Amino acid sequence: MTKKNIVVVGAGFAGVSATKKLAKKFKKNKDVTITLIDRHPYQTYMTELHEVAGGRVEPEAIQFDLQRLFSRKKNVKLVTDNVENIDHDNNIVSTENGSYSFDYLVLGMGGEPNDYGTPGVREHGFTLWSMEDAVKIREHIEETVAEAAFVRDDAKRKAMLTFAVCGSGFTGIEMIGELADWKERLAKDHRVDPDEISLIVVEAIPTILNMLSRKNADKAERYMEKRGIKILKSSPIVKVASDHIELKSGEIIPTHTLIWTAGVKANSDTEEFGIEKARADRLVVDEYMEAKGYDNVYVIGDLVYYIEEGGAPTPQIVQAAQQTGHTAANNIAADIEGTEKHKHESNYQGFMVSIGSTYGVAELLGKINLSGFFAILVKHLVNLLYFFEIRSGYYAVQYIFHEFFHIKDKRNIFRGHLSRYGNVLWSVPLRVFFGSMWLVEGLKKAFGIFGAETWFGDRVALPFSWLQDATSGASAAAETTTADSIFGLSYVYGEEPMMILKEAPGWFETIMEFMIPTPEIALIFQKVMTLVEIGIGLALIAGLFTWLVSAATIGLVMSFTLSGMFYWVNIWFVFVALALMNGAGRAFGLDYYVIPWIQKVAGNWWYGKTKPVHKRK
Repeated sequence: MTKKNIVVVGAGFAGVSATKKLAKKFKKNKDVTITLIDRHPYQTYMTELHEVAGGRVEPEAIQFDLQRLFSRKKNVKLVTDNVENIDHDNNIVSTENGSYSFDYLVLGMGGEPNDYGTPGVREHGFTLWSMEDAVKIREHIEETVAEAAFVRDDAKRKAMLTFAVCGSGFTGIEMIGELADWKERLAKDHRVDPDEISLIVVEAIPTILNMLSRKNADKAERYMEKRGIKILKSSPIVKVASDHIELKSGEIIPTHTLIWTAGVKANSDTEEFGIEKARADRLVVDEYMEAKGYDNVYVIGDLVYYIEEGGAPTPQIVQAAQQTGHTAANNIAADIEGTEKHKHESNYQGFMVSIGSTYGVAELLGKINLSGFFAILVKHLVNLLYFFEIRSGYYAVQYIFHEFFHIKDKRNIFRGHLSRYGNVLWSVPLRVFFGSMWLVEGLKKAFGIFGAETWFGDRVALPFSWLQDATSGASAAAETTTADSIFGLSYVYGEEPMMILKEAPGWFETIMEFMIPTPEIALIFQKVMTLVEIGIGLALIAGLFTWLVSAATIGLVMSFTLSGMFYWVNIWFVFVALALMNGAGRAFGLDYYVIPWIQKVAGNWWYGKTKPVHKRK
């Protein structure tokens, strides 16, 4: 087989999905190489840009380093560069800093905002189509509110504190929802009256959220109005100025911030690529995602113009991006392997939109309608599913941390109850006490102090019958069984506490007899368990590996319980351990230093050290 070079341009949802699929198909074929070119060294999770622009998460929460995503794909070469030209005659992609020959080319460069030639949008408006856009919006809003706090002119301050979004698709509605969540924090930080902050959605047509059914769109509209968001329908914007927008009706809306989300067109970098275009400059493809007129060029994602069943073009959504990417990858593989190509088949599982961090509307499988908590929960699950589809457990975990544990101002569906900010410090006394308890118990067993019998002697303390002679067995049974034991979750004076289990279940005894068959091994086991308890106590006091050690204590409680050696009054051990697993070692503990160090070392070992962009190969 002759060597084949596949070049994928664009590391968005479509490009990453196609590259992952190709890398998997040809992972054992050294004759096939894949080059992924993007102007950034990371993938941007485009559907969550509003969270950055709206101050909910930091930029790194939705930036996925391509080196991490493809660290185990040895047949994928990453190039950070701008594509300038495609030579179809010689099959060469030219970038600012090099050129790359190809046998197959996949274009997944995505789209860009479409302002339809509206005067002033480029000069005075803000778009939301890149990380740079999101950061620019965020900084502008913070600066504008901060400046407005010192403006004495009421009309000017009102204009500065009016934030308008043009477009009522998913991007526009999710953006205005984030601003509604951010409003109180902005007002508090910059000392303005939150009631002075106005939020407006401006839509040119009579309806909003047209990807949803009217019932669900109306539900979303009612929720926004309840939150004080003004919705102007049938109100095309005809002009944008630095301090106002003008509607077709002649109405002037004073504002210093217009976020334009009204349309998408193909990436303008494709203008000179010599491929037939259709509406919004999207590139025409056939049912195999091949560009019209070329048998080795494929188009995927938002660039695609392909009429699906029903007569509508492929929508510019994540599901379509991934599915077109898979279609192109499968057909390139079929061409290389000489098998039959497959026509593109779209399969959209539903649509969902978030309006802030705690409310959303979702339509699933054409028949399931959700709103509120469950809609947002499904949205998070769908986002997590994406990470598993691209085989990135690392970023799935990072997503969970950013969205649930590192969130501020209660901006998630759990209203901040999972947030680690503010509550870890108060667990330090509990951690030290819990560790001291384990340490004392271990020292009692080691040295026989406080009237306890040492586990370092010659007597087997474990209550299993095969480890003791008739006398000691009878004695142990007498010590662990009382007719007057009383159930309770705390010790009451004069009462005998009740064991959770009076004796070990038969299946557990079978396991333990296999592990500890003789008294000699039991004596060694006792010493090891004593040292484990001392180690657990010291680790908890020091705050070292707190999550793992706390999990180990739960395991020990389960073991003691099944052995018939644990009382109900001590069941609180489990709940304390669960509480300490919420990062309790990060406050005044060694985990503050050790865990980040381990993450860094492990990350460098697994993914390799992050290199400067110009040195990546």
